[in-house]
Amino acid sequence: MKTTRPVTRRNALKLTAAATTAAALPLVHIRTAGAAGKVSIGFWDHWVPAGNAVMKKQVQAWSDKNKVEVQADFITSNGFKNILTIAAEAQAKTGHDVLAFPTWEVQNHADQLEPMDDVMGRLQSQYGAANDVCGYLAKIKGHWLAVPTSSGTQMKGPCARISIMKDKAGIDLQAMYPAKPEHTALADTWTWDTFLKAASACQAAGFTFGLGLGTTTDSVDMVGGLFKAFGAVLVDDKGNIKVKSPEVHAVLEYSQKLVKALPADAVSYDDASNNRALISGKSALIFNPPSAWAVAKRDAPQVAADCWSFTAPAGPKGRYCPYLPYFWGVWNFSPNKAAAKDLVEFLMQRDNVEARCTAVDGYDLPPFEKMLDFKVWEEVEPPKGTVYNYPLRPWHNAKPSIAASEASPDVAVQIYNRGTMPTMLAKLQSGQSIDQVISWANDELEGFVR
Repeated sequence: MKTTRPVTRRNALKLTAAATTAAALPLVHIRTAGAAGKVSIGFWDHWVPAGNAVMKKQVQAWSDKNKVEVQADFITSNGFKNILTIAAEAQAKTGHDVLAFPTWEVQNHADQLEPMDDVMGRLQSQYGAANDVCGYLAKIKGHWLAVPTSSGTQMKGPCARISIMKDKAGIDLQAMYPAKPEHTALADTWTWDTFLKAASACQAAGFTFGLGLGTTTDSVDMVGGLFKAFGAVLVDDKGNIKVKSPEVHAVLEYSQKLVKALPADAVSYDDASNNRALISGKSALIFNPPSAWAVAKRDAPQVAADCWSFTAPAGPKGRYCPYLPYFWGVWNFSPNKAAAKDLVEFLMQRDNVEARCTAVDGYDLPPFEKMLDFKVWEEVEPPKGTVYNYPLRPWHNAKPSIAASEASPDVAVQIYNRGTMPTMLAKLQSGQSIDQVISWANDELEGFVR
């Protein structure tokens, strides 16, 4: 999945040259007769154009009902323009009333965001609790400082070729994770040990798993889920470095074998590399939301019709699936906070969330537990049910995760942005010993916790 990299508070202000970027963004002005007030909102510019079209209609409906003029901007994540815009507005203390904040950006701008406890209280009473990753990233000092949204939120579990996994690795994906609410005995066998055997078998057959060891999000997310499955913590919540633990040693022992089955150029992978590997027909498995499958449906339909999404393997400490949420936050310098919060709450009503999710073939994942039953995941094809197991289901016995979240967010974001975990595996692939990798990581982490 091609996504942008988050930035930390330390370097956000270096991006303020982007203040001129906002002037070049596409605008959608929604005006109504007798409009009372004005709200501006900056959305993430969806990879699937249909997502923007539905969003515009929903904003129009709110505008008409409330007689408030809305300026809706769709800000691309290409070239970091969304993050640059956030940084510029934070420094200037002017801009949109509401912005879409990628994964770590709520933490980076917490002191300038309006508390959203009232909105979150009503949403969670209607739709159930938001998942733990959302709380970790956006609930700060006991207060929700942004509302987790479905727009852009993604799970990065495996997406694999049905025929290749069956023929080369002996794994029947559709039997293991059928498109119905059912836990299977086969799902219990889907472990990281099974994953290693499948990766080796597919590599030998010329269909190497398209998994990278670079420092962009796809690599960080996949390796972060692996570390969590082994209980391998780099820094704990008190700031203690734990890289010399038995759990870290165990995950590196496992990874010494795994890296031999990964692409020779895994260290140079970016967030488009795995997509290309799947769409070209050269890879049996990647970790990705349904965007790669959607492109294959357009450009390589024979590949798309042979794809199945499901959840991550289990390790000694559980099953963890990489999860990257987006948030909608209201600046505390907004001149129209009440209307801005009302618009956010309106857009997060179930009917609106489901309409947007359906328009993007199930790509967007709602953060609330009572919204994970939309029909779109059953109906999308080819093949029918291909993304049914893309959202985490209760019978998956899996948890959403974000790399390094055992640490406090100010430390975790540095581990994440630096790609510390995949870099450790890249060093193993290059021939370094486990002791050498641990020594390097310890020095790296000492710089993060000072």
